[in-house]
Amino acid sequence: MSAVLEGIRVLDFGRVLSAPYGTLALADLGADVVKVEHPEFGDDTRSFGPPFVDDISSYFLSINRGKRSITADLKNKDDRKRVFELASVADVVVENFRPGFMTDIGLGPTELRKTNPSLIYCSLSGFGQNDNRAGYDLLVQGLSGIPSITGPVDGVPYKCGASIADLVAGMNVTQSILAALFRRARTGQGATIDVSMIDGQLSLLTYHASATLNAGQAPTKRGNGHPSIHPFQPYAVSDGQLNICVGNDRIFERFTRALGHPEWSEDPRFETNPSRVAHRAALDNLIEPILAQRTVLEWKTILSNHNVPADAVLSVPEALEQEAHTVTHDHPTSQKKIQSLVLPYQIDTEPRAAARRAPQLGEHNAEVWSEWLSRSQSC
Repeated sequence: MSAVLEGIRVLDFGRVLSAPYGTLALADLGADVVKVEHPEFGDDTRSFGPPFVDDISSYFLSINRGKRSITADLKNKDDRKRVFELASVADVVVENFRPGFMTDIGLGPTELRKTNPSLIYCSLSGFGQNDNRAGYDLLVQGLSGIPSITGPVDGVPYKCGASIADLVAGMNVTQSILAALFRRARTGQGATIDVSMIDGQLSLLTYHASATLNAGQAPTKRGNGHPSIHPFQPYAVSDGQLNICVGNDRIFERFTRALGHPEWSEDPRFETNPSRVAHRAALDNLIEPILAQRTVLEWKTILSNHNVPADAVLSVPEALEQEAHTVTHDHPTSQKKIQSLVLPYQIDTEPRAAARRAPQLGEHNAEVWSEWLSRSQSC
């Protein structure tokens, strides 16, 4: 069986996290992803650390498996000419420089698609190609409104612990390119794609946005509580935290039986989900002392026996040990093995990660030049 994207050539100018995360998925799906890096220092993430694994940044290793690396100084006329030639035989170009930079140096979508009309050209930025504001994850998270509804009820806004503005943008790079490839397969038409980090963040507001736009109800911080469902949050038990998800009235009835108080499901304050949301404090005052009497494992067993969804709140090491699917590759320069997370979905029996390890800087100069352009000259 051929890989999903076998034969698709991706010329990847992506740097740091957002665009490289998107092209990581393309490489895992079988595309030939060629990473274009500055010949002196390469992708910024090569120096992000600690931690390093035998002098290679673990950050870089996490998002660059499956790719080949070539070097080019885009401020150098000869290097730009060679890169232009590679783009003329590419299926996809991905870049996340400041808006306008690639056009200024003659490598923008209009220039490249004159030579290669079926090219899919994807640009990622903080705020779209007509806005030059810096697209840092922290800034974009803050402007999305999401931190204003994250964190303790009486505390300051909290950003997400993972770089969700970067990562969601990377997912949108992958998704938009796959959609454009599908259209091209039917029509032969290339595409110019504009992916914005702020649009990706705002898209996550979904029901919060709808409540604000359509019902005039702006969301507020509720700590770990859900604005529209209750009980639906972590609770303190005797040895940690337990997430309990009472998603409907039938589950609530089972939940009350598990706690030994079936009469609560007939209390007018708690009989329906809207009433439970309205009286969440009163309900929590009843259930919290009971939950505090047993351990995570004890409550998981009891609630499972009553078909109530509940489970532990894990640390990152615990989550990786218990829940994660990983793949192992060689280290670029040493005998160590490198583990990383696989694609978050399975297509038939396709591999969920590229077979190729992360590249050394410029490792594939001669190889790519020979394969893509049938020349011996290196890029």
